[in-house]
Amino acid sequence: MTMTTAIASNLRVSDLAPNQVQSEIRAMSVACAAVNGINLAQGVCDTDTPHPVVEAAIEAIHAGHNIYTRADGIESLREAIAQKFARFNQLEVDPDTQVLVTSGATGAMQATCMALLNAGDECIVFEPFYGYHLSTLRSMRITPVIVPLEAPEWAFDADRLRTAITPRTRAIILNSPSNPSGKVFSQNELEALAAFAIEHDLFVITDEMYEYFVYDGVEHFSIARLPGMAERTITISGFSKTFSVTGWRLGYLAASERWMPAISYFHDLVYVCAPAPLQHGVTTGLLALPGDFYTSVAADHQKKRDVLCGALRTAGLTPSVPTGAYYVLADTKNIPGKDGRERARRLLKETGVAAVAGSAFFGSDASGVNRGEDLLRFCFAKKDAELAEAAQRIAAFRI
Repeated sequence: MTMTTAIASNLRVSDLAPNQVQSEIRAMSVACAAVNGINLAQGVCDTDTPHPVVEAAIEAIHAGHNIYTRADGIESLREAIAQKFARFNQLEVDPDTQVLVTSGATGAMQATCMALLNAGDECIVFEPFYGYHLSTLRSMRITPVIVPLEAPEWAFDADRLRTAITPRTRAIILNSPSNPSGKVFSQNELEALAAFAIEHDLFVITDEMYEYFVYDGVEHFSIARLPGMAERTITISGFSKTFSVTGWRLGYLAASERWMPAISYFHDLVYVCAPAPLQHGVTTGLLALPGDFYTSVAADHQKKRDVLCGALRTAGLTPSVPTGAYYVLADTKNIPGKDGRERARRLLKETGVAAVAGSAFFGSDASGVNRGEDLLRFCFAKKDAELAEAAQRIAAFRI
């Protein structure tokens, strides 16, 4: 009996597991599929993939590029990434020692945190935040410290940042352009962040996945360009959004050769390598697509943004108009429901359009109320016809 009890007591989930729940983004995608709705909840980016990228991946499969690659990715892709960093980000990186091809930006973030941070460390995260960033930290028993940005422009407040620092702070996670707010940090804001990171000797882990999705004349700026930041910055990006290949799981990062062996080790441990033939596909994309491809991505998505924001305004759901990425946070407190999840499901029931509760991207205030409870996030990276249908349904929605 004692042995049976002992065995039973060992058959349990980890200490972390009870506090982990399915992403609200995925939950809404499931709910949307159940009613055959239009999914503006998940950033799937179902616009067309550039033809040269698809053809190169198919050719790579037929050519037998179906085995493991080097842990850091195929040489031609690392070289193409280094050229892209120089051309677009004004960053000089060595493709052999400072570039790692990863299994999505998520894989890049996980490997970076495993390599550079310890359980019990603290990491500053700006709010509204991308939920996977927080979940990655918590899965490693790293404490996220939330620093709210000021709505509706999501302005950066240096004083709030200073109140967040403690002796346990090791890093700042930056997401610009931001999911879910669409905020693009200005060069002045990044200079203030860089000075803060240098003063307190912090890593900066910057997720720049949406770097080509910028609007209204706004320009993307990489914090690693600033003096003193190259050694302490890990710059993460990827191909999921730019080439509309979210299911390919291909990202990359650049970091000092001082940190790269450890980051590469942990990426190898979890993922082994990014998918081999797909690496060949995105290499062709980087090398063959003209510069106006990237400017057209921004122009096309600015039009999509304006279509969605117009519909939200018509419905009385005031949007915070983004200057980057492809999401809109809208004020939906007038929709019946006790919280954002109920409001999202009410909107789905009435219109067949899925959005995500803002609470997935915010923490709670001193009274325990989630700061994003009155918001919903909508994704506008959809084909024009489907987005137009979603916009028509939203505009016709009456509370």
